[in-house]
Amino acid sequence: MGQPSTDHAPDGLGRRLGTFDAVVIGLGSMIGAGIFAALAPAAGAAGAGLLPGLALAAVVAYCNATSSARLAARYPQSGGTYVYGRERLGEFWGYLAGWGFVVGKTASCAAMALTVGGYVWPGQEHAVAVAAVVALTAVNYGGVQKSAWFTRAVVAVVLAVLAAVVVAALTSGDADAARLGLGADASFHGVVQAAGLLFFAFAGYARIATLGEEVRDPAHTIPRAIPLALGITLVVYALVAAAVLAVLGPERLAAAGAPLSEAVRAAGAAWLAPVVRAGAAVAALGSLLALILGVSRTTLAMARDRHLPHALAAVHPRFRVPHRAELAVGAVVAAVAATADLRGAIGFSSFGVLAYYAIANASAWTLTRAEGRPPRAVPVVGLAGCLVLAFALPPSSVAAGAAVLAVGAGAYAVGTTRRSR
Repeated sequence: MGQPSTDHAPDGLGRRLGTFDAVVIGLGSMIGAGIFAALAPAAGAAGAGLLPGLALAAVVAYCNATSSARLAARYPQSGGTYVYGRERLGEFWGYLAGWGFVVGKTASCAAMALTVGGYVWPGQEHAVAVAAVVALTAVNYGGVQKSAWFTRAVVAVVLAVLAAVVVAALTSGDADAARLGLGADASFHGVVQAAGLLFFAFAGYARIATLGEEVRDPAHTIPRAIPLALGITLVVYALVAAAVLAVLGPERLAAAGAPLSEAVRAAGAAWLAPVVRAGAAVAALGSLLALILGVSRTTLAMARDRHLPHALAAVHPRFRVPHRAELAVGAVVAAVAATADLRGAIGFSSFGVLAYYAIANASAWTLTRAEGRPPRAVPVVGLAGCLVLAFALPPSSVAAGAAVLAVGAGAYAVGTTRRSR
């Protein structure tokens, strides 16, 4: 891979990441705690339609990834869809995308931290969660290259654990292909709701786009890294979902508190259960690290435009990271993780993130052929898919997510009025 480039603008971030590092960061975001927890509620929604739900989520994710990759190559800046919406649709849409991302993903950060605590030390989840946030904020503060190396180790451990689960389940005498069902008895709404729940296990490819200022040769690196990371993740998820379904069946899977641990026990490999628990904790740490990276970069972009306090736009002169944004995000996440259990609020986060990707697809639609636009069907399917999955979520999640976006829109209106005076 050669020596990493440290070229940067005086107030910009250092370009230190190549294609391999970008793919690994995407994998660390996607192959995280979601696969250890999302299968059970998805099976509860879709039953035997779990695998079709996974396929539908992958189609929407592919469209979103393609749109995001083309936009990221055109606008290689920190901020992701906040930047794309601002440049292609207008300042308000960029702001709304950034607001939905920062608020929603801050909640997801706290939930991931609490997941670490739940696996590492049940009963002391909040204390462990705060410690995890502090430790990973320090890793991020030391530079994005250190974060990439940490993420490599996380991805290697999680992939090894998932491979062990798949082998143990599929080689078990209790595995039965008839349990896969493939959706014969599933309702359409159930499959769509399962896709909505599973979609967020794929959403980590946005971390690659939000690191646009820290990737070498972004016009080529980002369009390669995003589909590579997504494709690897889909293969891994499909194998894990099929293996767990073959051992447990949709009913037992839906009722399982720790689906992968249940699967290895049912397969006669109970000795693997502690390994799976450790893998889940490591995966949650990887997801938390990548989430903090993404939220802090979007915070940086919004602070540059003064939609958030401008002091957060500072870049560390040595480490070339948005150190104030990282510290602020870490402090907020630690405070939330110390006082609340946000696992039940993932739907609230999900609605905001789907709105974020809807704006990304709408932005990609406006690209011209000379600007590297994707095939016209891609942003259309991506936008429609985001809206369908968002409104298929439980009504409480839809109401909470819509309320958060409305608050953001109101804050934008107030800020615009003040700036115009």
